Amino acid sequence: MVSSEPGAAPVSARVYLRLVLLGAALGIPAAVVAALFYASAHYLQHWLWEDLPDALGYASPPWFLVVGLPVAGALVVALARLLLPGDGGHSPLEGISMKPTPVGHGPGVALAALASLACGAVVGPEAPVIALGSLVGVAAARFAALDARETAVLGSAGSFSAISTLFGGPVVAGVFVVEGASGLGPALQFVLVPGLVAAAVGFLVFVGFGDWGGVDTPGLVVPDLPPYDGVHVGDLGVAITVGLLAAVLVVAMRPLALRVDGLAARLGVAGLLLAGGLTVGLLALAADALGADSQDVLFSGQASIPALVTEDSTSIILVLLVAKFLAYAVSLGVGFRGGPIFPAIFLGIALASLAVVWFDVSPTLAVAVGTAAGMAAQSRLLVTSLFFATILVGSQGLDTVPAAVLAAVAAWLAVTGYERRARAGESEPPGGPGHGP
Repeated sequence: MVSSEPGAAPVSARVYLRLVLLGAALGIPAAVVAALFYASAHYLQHWLWEDLPDALGYASPPWFLVVGLPVAGALVVALARLLLPGDGGHSPLEGISMKPTPVGHGPGVALAALASLACGAVVGPEAPVIALGSLVGVAAARFAALDARETAVLGSAGSFSAISTLFGGPVVAGVFVVEGASGLGPALQFVLVPGLVAAAVGFLVFVGFGDWGGVDTPGLVVPDLPPYDGVHVGDLGVAITVGLLAAVLVVAMRPLALRVDGLAARLGVAGLLLAGGLTVGLLALAADALGADSQDVLFSGQASIPALVTEDSTSIILVLLVAKFLAYAVSLGVGFRGGPIFPAIFLGIALASLAVVWFDVSPTLAVAVGTAAGMAAQSRLLVTSLFFATILVGSQGLDTVPAAVLAAVAAWLAVTGYERRARAGESEPPGGPGHGP
C-alpha cells in the first residue's frame, strides 16, 4: 500500500503502478504539447520581428514595430483574458503555480502566452508550459476515468514533463517540484515517482525533436563560453555581491509591479494591458536610442544572454539593466501572461556582466552566478537554481559551482529575510510593539 496524504486511504500497489505507467505514457503527449508551444512562439516571434521588418524594407525592426507590436500583443492578451475561460492562465505576479489546469482553460492560456512571448512582453515561457503540461495530465485522467486524487497526480506528472523540457531534464524537474511543494509532506512521494517517469520520457521525446521548429530555443547551454578552471577567491566576493544585488532588484520590482497592477481598477483589464504594452515598447525604444539593442530589452532575455556576457560597455549594460527592470515590472503588473523566472535570470547575469567589464572575471562565471542569483531571488527555489545554473554553463563551468552556491544563498537569504521582516511589521499593531489597543 502507498500512502498519498495524511488522513487519506492508502493506495494499493497495483493502482499506484498504474499511475506510474500512465505517467510514463503521459510524458509523450506533454512533451509534444511543449514542443508545439515552443515552435509556435518561435515562428510567430521570427515572423513579427524579422520577416515583417524585412518585407517592409528594414534591416531591423523599425520604431513603429518596436512600439506597436507590444501594444498589439497586449490587445490579444486582453481578448484572451476577457473572452476565453481561465483569465489567460496564472498571473506571473503570483509566481509559479503547480495547480492542475482545467482542460477548458487551454485555449486562453495558450493564446495569452503566445501573444505575450511573441510580441515582446518581458515574461518567460515557464508558467504557460507548466500549465499546458498539467492540462494534458488532467485530460488524460478524465479519459481514464480517474478520481480526483489520481487526477491531481497525473496533472503533476504533466507539469513534471513540461518542466523537464524547459530546465534541462528530469533531475531539475524533480528538484523543482520537490522544492516548490515541500509542504505536501508524505503526499510528495505519491506524486514524485509518476512525475519523474513522465519527465524522463518527456525529455527524451523533446530532445528527439532536435531543432525542428526552434523547439530548442530555451537553450540548455550558453554557447561558446570559455572554460573556467579553479576557484578564485575574488570571484567568490563577486558572487556574493551579485546575489545581494539581485535580491535588491527583485524586492524593489515587486511593489512597483503591484502598484501597476492596482491601476486595473481605474483603467480596466484591457486599458491597463494596452498602456503596459505601450510602456514596454517605449522603454525598448529609449534603450535603443541610448545605444542598446531594443530586442535585448524586450522578451524573456534568454536569447540575449550570449551578447550580454560579451558586452564590453558599462553604459550599455546599465541601460539594459534599468530598461529591462522597468519593462519586467510593467509586464508583470499589467497582466501579460508568462513566467517570472527567466527575466530575473537576465537581470542577475546583467549584474554579473558588470564584473566582467570592471574586474575581467570570466563570462562563464557571470552566467553561473547571475543565473543562480536571479532565479533564487525570484523563485525562492535554492537547490533548483543551482542545478539550472550548472546545466546552463555546461561542463566547462563546473568549477563555478562554489561561486554559484554563494550567489544563490546570498540572494535567497536576503529575499526571505526581507519578507520575514515585512510580515512581522504587518502583524504589529499600529504604533509598534507594545502599542496595541
